[in-house]
Amino acid sequence: MGKKDDGVNDRMCIVTRESGDADDLIRFVAGPDGSVVPDLKRELPGRGCWVKAERAIVDKAVARKLFARALRADAKAGPELGADVDRLLAAQLGGMMNMARKAGQFITGSTKVDQAVRSLAALAVFHATDAAEDGVRKIDQARKAASFLTEDETQIPSFRLFSEGELEGLLGQNAFIHAAALAGQAGEGVVKRAIMLEKYRGGARVGAHGGAGQPNQ
Repeated sequence: MGKKDDGVNDRMCIVTRESGDADDLIRFVAGPDGSVVPDLKRELPGRGCWVKAERAIVDKAVARKLFARALRADAKAGPELGADVDRLLAAQLGGMMNMARKAGQFITGSTKVDQAVRSLAALAVFHATDAAEDGVRKIDQARKAASFLTEDETQIPSFRLFSEGELEGLLGQNAFIHAAALAGQAGEGVVKRAIMLEKYRGGARVGAHGGAGQPNQ
């Protein structure tokens, strides 16, 4: 694998012209066929360019044809690039959920999630977008109750990123309606990737557990 030639000093969004942390940007490279390829792991060789990790910004980079100039190559980005990045981020999150589950750091089921939240073992909770509101409300009550036991009284984040059907496609037999990420490297990885996907889709969280804040209700 070749060496990347874009270092920390070159991490500037080609659309906004703002520099940022690697976790807030997505790296792109030119593929062998001339297509623009997302490099989520920041491992692919060759010249790369960076775009703020937001769908609207990626779409602007495509519309303004900024990739070819930034990559100094005859690189073509199709209108589906923004959706492709979304799918890759979702797959990355699904993979981390499975990894965390195997490590005992991702649990499913409303009763287990409620207990994990109330015992302060949960870093974040997850619900299918089509989960029954009564079930979501009960876990929200647990989040609120648990917040009073913490020093800053901040609720852990709550994510609703996928429908039950989408979760089945993403996780197969490990799909869930309610779930929680628990403390540990893998659990923290789940929360980090969930924050990135939510932000990419237009949400934003600031200042709570693992960089997340109060959820969008």
